[in-house]
Amino acid sequence: MADYHRIVIKIGTSTLTGGSKKLNLPRITALAQQVSALIQQGKQVALVSSGAIAAGRERLDYPDLPKSIPGKQMLAAVGQPRLMAVYEQLFGIYGRGVAQVLLTREDISDRKRYLNARGTLEALLDQGVVPVINENDTVATDEIRIGDNDNLSALVANLIEADLLVLLTDQAGLFTADPNKDRDARLIELIDTPEISESIWKAAGDSRTELGIGGMLTKLQAAETARRSGTQVVIAKGDLPEVLIRLVEGERIGTRILPIVDKLESRKRFMLAGARLRASIRVDTGAAKALLAGGSLLPVGVTGIQGLFERGDIVKVKDPDGKDYAIGLTNYAATDLQKIKGRRSVEIEDLLGYAYGDEVIHHNNMTILAGKK
Repeated sequence: MADYHRIVIKIGTSTLTGGSKKLNLPRITALAQQVSALIQQGKQVALVSSGAIAAGRERLDYPDLPKSIPGKQMLAAVGQPRLMAVYEQLFGIYGRGVAQVLLTREDISDRKRYLNARGTLEALLDQGVVPVINENDTVATDEIRIGDNDNLSALVANLIEADLLVLLTDQAGLFTADPNKDRDARLIELIDTPEISESIWKAAGDSRTELGIGGMLTKLQAAETARRSGTQVVIAKGDLPEVLIRLVEGERIGTRILPIVDKLESRKRFMLAGARLRASIRVDTGAAKALLAGGSLLPVGVTGIQGLFERGDIVKVKDPDGKDYAIGLTNYAATDLQKIKGRRSVEIEDLLGYAYGDEVIHHNNMTILAGKK
């Protein structure tokens, strides 16, 4: 059985409504119960949830609106608090808190916002709070389109380095053809090849439902993104009894898509590609040993800074001899680090007037370079 510690679950509109026009409260309750049980087992779970537009339609008694972007944005604005109220109430039954997190793609593509979003999500997960993530549909004019939350879930999985991404839908998984049209369509249980074949892409098609704005094609696109960052993906039917528990326990349900790199390799590639080669942080012997043992870089271990860099930049870490030792995303700009180097973490806020955490570089955002392991 795979050891999944951090899990992202994408819940589509069809799953939340059961194919009806209204939110299906018994079904959402069942999902809340399963997520709470996984957290009780020590897992960390984030939800990427559709359904705001459907909840807005329900709240306004299904108005007859033109299919325009402002209309959808209005429905999302009305429906999002309704959706969150439902999640808060139903997760509350199991003593579990929830938090609303609204993102746009800019929050993930911009380095500083990426780091802020990651820090917020990790803080919530560490506290056992369930982040309920959605695109910020009320302001993201180019975001309400087919597959926005499918692809967003893959980006979130990459953001928090999830072990497993579960895409819940109204289909049993990915088939060789459209099962609604072809009786010979077979469920594709496993995709483990480096490249997804052209026939599978064609089979995914571009179907959509009336309530949702996603289809199987966008789920396959999301799976491709996630597997290239080291996350395993499962596409499964959302109304199966105990579906989340069974998937995490390793039961063969739906379509399982294996990663083509491990998370360490993916992180290393990302950091090597984005590193500011002329910027570096030198550390003392104690800090170097701590990093090798899996620790974070604290300001007390920093002895020198070279070059200019901003918070969220990827910089090199050099050992006491000046040799390249590691790379990582820094929580502090070079100008700030000059003021706090060699000092204890508890002094950061007094020295700067603010703090972005105790670590200069958190161990989750660092990779020891080859040859130093």
